[in-house]
Amino acid sequence: MRISKPVSRAHIPSSFAGMDFLAENNLCGQSILKLVSRGNAIVAELLRLSDFIPSIFKLESKEEKEKYSFILPDFAYFQGPDYYEKNIDQNQELQDRDEEFRENHIEIVTRFYKVFESIHKYVMDLKRFLEDLEEGVFIQQTVENVLLNEDGKQLLSESLYLYGVMLLVVDLKIEGVVRERMLVAFHRYSAHTSVDSNIDDVCKLLRSTGYQRSPVVRRPPKYPEEYFSRIPISETFVDMVIGRLRSDDIYNQISAFPSPEHRSTALATQAGMLYVILFFSPNILHNQQAQMREIVDKHFPDNWVISMYMGITVNLCEAWEPYKAAKTALNNTLLPGNIQQLSSRGFGRVPLVSKQVEDYLVEGTLTEEFVLDNIAKLMNCLRDSNATIRWIILHTAPVADFHKRCKQIRDELCMNHNPQKLFLLLLNTAQFEFLLKEMFKKLLADKQLKWEAYKKEGAERMAELGEVFSGTKPLTRVEKNEHLQAWFTEMSSQITSLSYDDSTSAGRKISQLIQALDEVQEFHQLETNLQVKQFLEDTKRFLIQMLRTINIKEEVLTTLEIVADLSYAWVLIDSYTGYMQENIKQRPALVIKLRATFLKMSTALQLPCQRIDQATSPDLASVSAYYSRELVGYVRKVMQIIPQSMFIVLHQIIDILTNRMQEVPTRLDKDKMKEAAQLDARYEVAKLTHDISVYTEGVLMMKTTLVGIIKIDPKQLLEDGIRKELVQQVALALHNGLIFNPKAKTSELEPKLKALTERLSGFRRSFEYVQDYVNIYGLKIWQEEVSRIINFNVEQECNSFFRQKVYEWQSIYQSQSIPIPRFPPVDSSVNFIGRLAQEILRVTDYRTTTYIDQMNAWYDKKTTQELVNLKLWEQLKDAVDVFGLSAVDRLFSFMIVQELQTFLKYLTRFLLRPGGPFLKLMATFGQELSNPERLIADAPKVYAQMMTSCAKIWGPYLDCVMKVGQLQLIKKQISLELNRSCKVESKLLCNSLMTLNQSVLTAIEAHYRDPSNPYPGEDNAILYELTPYLETAGINDPVSKIFVTTSAVKSFGLASFMFIISQLTKLEYTKSLGSMKSRRPIDPIDGPPFVAGCISLLHQFHPDHTHQCLECLGQYVRSTVEAQATGKDKNPDLTSDTVSALSFLESFAAYGHLPRRAVERYVPTYIFDEFKHAVSV
Repeated sequence: MRISKPVSRAHIPSSFAGMDFLAENNLCGQSILKLVSRGNAIVAELLRLSDFIPSIFKLESKEEKEKYSFILPDFAYFQGPDYYEKNIDQNQELQDRDEEFRENHIEIVTRFYKVFESIHKYVMDLKRFLEDLEEGVFIQQTVENVLLNEDGKQLLSESLYLYGVMLLVVDLKIEGVVRERMLVAFHRYSAHTSVDSNIDDVCKLLRSTGYQRSPVVRRPPKYPEEYFSRIPISETFVDMVIGRLRSDDIYNQISAFPSPEHRSTALATQAGMLYVILFFSPNILHNQQAQMREIVDKHFPDNWVISMYMGITVNLCEAWEPYKAAKTALNNTLLPGNIQQLSSRGFGRVPLVSKQVEDYLVEGTLTEEFVLDNIAKLMNCLRDSNATIRWIILHTAPVADFHKRCKQIRDELCMNHNPQKLFLLLLNTAQFEFLLKEMFKKLLADKQLKWEAYKKEGAERMAELGEVFSGTKPLTRVEKNEHLQAWFTEMSSQITSLSYDDSTSAGRKISQLIQALDEVQEFHQLETNLQVKQFLEDTKRFLIQMLRTINIKEEVLTTLEIVADLSYAWVLIDSYTGYMQENIKQRPALVIKLRATFLKMSTALQLPCQRIDQATSPDLASVSAYYSRELVGYVRKVMQIIPQSMFIVLHQIIDILTNRMQEVPTRLDKDKMKEAAQLDARYEVAKLTHDISVYTEGVLMMKTTLVGIIKIDPKQLLEDGIRKELVQQVALALHNGLIFNPKAKTSELEPKLKALTERLSGFRRSFEYVQDYVNIYGLKIWQEEVSRIINFNVEQECNSFFRQKVYEWQSIYQSQSIPIPRFPPVDSSVNFIGRLAQEILRVTDYRTTTYIDQMNAWYDKKTTQELVNLKLWEQLKDAVDVFGLSAVDRLFSFMIVQELQTFLKYLTRFLLRPGGPFLKLMATFGQELSNPERLIADAPKVYAQMMTSCAKIWGPYLDCVMKVGQLQLIKKQISLELNRSCKVESKLLCNSLMTLNQSVLTAIEAHYRDPSNPYPGEDNAILYELTPYLETAGINDPVSKIFVTTSAVKSFGLASFMFIISQLTKLEYTKSLGSMKSRRPIDPIDGPPFVAGCISLLHQFHPDHTHQCLECLGQYVRSTVEAQATGKDKNPDLTSDTVSALSFLESFAAYGHLPRRAVERYVPTYIFDEFKHAVSV
């Protein structure tokens, strides 16, 4: 990938450059060129990474400090690394947090370290290059010789300048303490794995300087000269470079700005370099008053705010305040009288140059003839306007406003400043430059063709006149004249002999031919014959056109690029965004001129890319892409006003369509037709729709434009803008609409969902209404963006369950051009998905509600009032669509996984810990239960003793079972709603998925019956890809799903049995409900979630544990029935505990989708029949 002809920063026409130094066989030139190329790439990488500093390294919040300060120390770590490591190793919580942090951030930390290391490597390579020059490694090359060469002095100056820029950018963009934490993190996590790592030197170079970009914090003493001296650079070399920059115009830019008034503008790039390099020689800044006076008089006579690199601006009034010589020299520029004079000149020139530019932009003015005749005037106008724009933008910008004198000077200047007028001047100047460039490009492209055409026409005219005077060709009243015949024939041959390749000779000859034609016309009195006179005038005109055409030089375009440079405003242009947007809003057609402004800005890309391009470095693609994306992002930001304006109008349409317009009934009386037509409302909707189409037309007027290396398509730009605004509006509606008060007596869930449904459905209807007027696929955009918003939010909400987080910039759902906004949390949840899930859990809490399976509803334990039924899930689907419903389901799945993981820790570390008390207890009772086929003697006593012995250890077990059971019941309801919706709205999809699912299951079953049949292998993604479709369509069974993988655990089935029978005493079967409920309302237990939770828990382990648990339950039922029947009272009725156990087994079979015979293996049929009879009476 190559950048078109580089002309920025150096802006060096090829005729100026000493190309021998940059020849491929010149080792010295190529070495320094590649070094400078690398320097530009490093600065671009620093700027790129500065936008992705993880906030955790800043430790801004109190919570982050408490949590991470010990594992993210600054350089204090190096004073006692053993202390830090020992404390982390001894604290399990810190150890887990440290490991989690390493897994999540090692990639970005490594990338930051690599760019830090590249700065150190750069300066060491620069020092080595200078040493090689001194030692004569490069034959016949010394520092002095190189500085005498045109390219050599540029590259040597740039090499030192770029190192200074790197140091300043690092300190400006990445705070010192953040750098230290990153370097310590890399040292702890990765330094030992890198053999070539020179982290000690990197740390010494980039340790904190104490500088903070804050008006409150004062600038550290001896900053930045102490920072620049951490790796010493040869003083002789620094002085020689400063000497060249002081005395020479190293980029030959004064030729592009010949006027003395524009001298500082011509040397602006050089001045920025000099500002940085002077910090390598602070003695000049402090003590060399003569040198500083010379520097200021040449580079800063009328300016004190400069661009250091790609729009990073500096106010010399503040920057040079600590330096005596520099401050004294600059005081002449900052004299009140001088500032007043500069202000009057700068602001007074705005209306003058604005008038000139506007006159030139009048349609029909900039013709080819006018441009060729007046190129000097046009260029002078551009020089004036660009110099004026540059001075005003820089000196009215809020640079160093924390400094009292800087702010005072700026305030005085801003009194005369009219930003709107300056913006219009910038807009018109950019358009003027664009038209001139396009015209000159066309003239250069057609130059030879036009020259040859003019030559042919002129020669033919002379040949025809020769024939006329020969007497052979009739022409009114022209007598034969052999002398004139011969003369015109010779003129024809002279014109024909003109050579395009020898432009200098041809130019002189054309001037002589024009003079000869004037003389022949005068001496032979040919003007008396109008036809001959016309031929002569035409020939002279063609010769003049040839002269104009041959004088069209590429240097004009090069000068135009230099004059039009806008790199100084790469950052400051953002302060004019509001004026751009306001003007676009009022006049959408203004986008045409804005396009020229964006193209003007894109020329700044050649500043960092020129040397990379010359060195044919592979970094060119990356650097170009970064700056191009930054500029395209700014273009999108400016143009976003059109979608914003459209959506303001759209809100009015939503209001009319939702609240004012009524649907026309299918039948109505004739006399009510006018009322039903609602003409006023329809007219208002039509007018608003027309406004939207006008905005659309404004964007589409901007042609496809290449900004840097990225092509901007106006239609795509409009669609992206609409998507961005849609995302902003929908995300805001979801955020504001799903905020709940946890202390509310009655749930706010249904009213909030209803309000959200009305808002989003009105939004969607109006969006579909206007889609044809803006030529977009409204429904497609709506579904894509809403699903992206919901998926992104559920991903971020689920981060709390992950050890390895998915950060916003890593998310596949986040987009740089169409970003999904993130809002600050209003409670413990991250976003609206979490709040919605927590509210659902709150209103279905097993502690306060009872679930009735037959009704698919939750009821309040105390008041028996219905709280949640099937309508809630339908309302939820209407509010957040299928995407939101399935997203909430996915979040609940992660909650289940978290609960199960917590339970597994409890199981392995406490309950089934080898040698633990519970295992000893199980060993004791295990002998009694070892043979499930036999009955337990004295069963009530044995089981009572068993339950009493372990009654206090079931707390965490019960919490897990109940939470998982509650979540599973909710997931079951969501699954039913998803399936119903799929069957109603996408019947074909639903049937296809069911058929495919059944086919896959049949194939798997066939494989297990006969292993010779194929089974989907790891390389076959059908199971992985089919599962999300089935879950979204509700074709799944949440209760039987396996969420976690577990290792082999002994006696878990027996432990589950002991847990179940201990909790069944808290439950009782209620005939009116047809299921179990808690005996006491205060007990945190409910029948259906208890059963669902037990099934889910057992499903995570080997089926043998389920079999063992059911065997023991069967033994329990049989033994208690036998004990009741053969006891003293010989009561044949079932006890309440037995009824609860049988009810549990029946529910177990129902929720687990087991046939009746599956549980009848453990409990005889007659006992179930007796149970059925007992509960039906």
